[in-house]
Amino acid sequence: MKNNRALRKYRGEECLNCSQPLDVSDVYCSNCGQLNSTKKLNFDDFFSEFFSGIFAYDSRFQRTLKALLFQPGKISKDYIQGKRARYANPFRFYLSASIIFFLIMSFTSSLEDMDFDNNKTNLQEEPARVPQDSLNKINENFRKIPGLRDQQLTTDSLAVALQREPSYKEVYVSQEVLDTMSLNNSSSKRFNVFSEFYKETNIANATRAMDSLNYVHSNYNQWLYKKAVDWNLLMDNPQVFITYFINKLPFIIFFYLPIFALFIWLLYIRRPFNYMEHLIFAFHVQTTFFVLYSLALFFDYLISGDWGTTIAGITFVIYLYKALRKFYNQGRVKTVLKFVLLTTIFFILAIVTTGLALLASFAIY
Repeated sequence: MKNNRALRKYRGEECLNCSQPLDVSDVYCSNCGQLNSTKKLNFDDFFSEFFSGIFAYDSRFQRTLKALLFQPGKISKDYIQGKRARYANPFRFYLSASIIFFLIMSFTSSLEDMDFDNNKTNLQEEPARVPQDSLNKINENFRKIPGLRDQQLTTDSLAVALQREPSYKEVYVSQEVLDTMSLNNSSSKRFNVFSEFYKETNIANATRAMDSLNYVHSNYNQWLYKKAVDWNLLMDNPQVFITYFINKLPFIIFFYLPIFALFIWLLYIRRPFNYMEHLIFAFHVQTTFFVLYSLALFFDYLISGDWGTTIAGITFVIYLYKALRKFYNQGRVKTVLKFVLLTTIFFILAIVTTGLALLASFAIY
């Protein structure tokens, strides 16, 4: 947009921002890049600069999106060759695309539709049946006990009794015994005791629980008790944790990609690229994935189908192959072999990272 503040008559001989000496022919400061102008701001100037900044970013956004979608590998190649002013920053653009993707995913798919309690409901509606022969033997043993000779268990009453959870006292282990165990065993025993204790008492306060159980008020004991409480709450309402975890996925993937880029660097170690250039390529590819699937999810939501995600998956596979060929400039056979290997590594790393992220998310939940 045309800016009257850049006119020659308003130029000074010193930068007002960094005091760099200037000539009246200098439109911008050679040191800090600020416009060389002594004109005071007015209403028109303020809005002119505001909209100029918006349109300048918008043009970079359009160029970046167009190159990402229709010219696989080109934007990464341009970026490492120094052609960066025309494109949006790859890391910032990735974060924007990932946040938009997960917003669309949360909007188009509802966790309320998932039947988390299906198995639990079936168990309650259809209690386990006990064979009649086993029931007769149990009743015979009961009749041998004084005071229980006249008692008769039915199949349903015994099934309910067998399904009843044991008291925490039946799994209780004293602090003295726990101190003699290994960290693994003692942690497992503690968690079991804490979980059973919370189920029976509904005491969520870790300090009160340690007093009742006669356990040491250590930071580890209190943290583990809180995790046992969280575990029971999540078992009753798992969608809460799933929503929490999904909200953290953009940042989890952000830290996962540098690890994946390391494997790309090892696979293409003979190519003239450093680690950072491989990382830029990984971020551009992952951003494309988010853009494609954002469009696909929105399309599927409109037509109430899954054609969009199917097409997006096929498109992304073709896109990744072409991006590898364009960026690394290798033949078809080598590219296909490395494509298969990278895809395998990607899924293995994704499974491991997801498992670690779930554990970490639960630890800080």
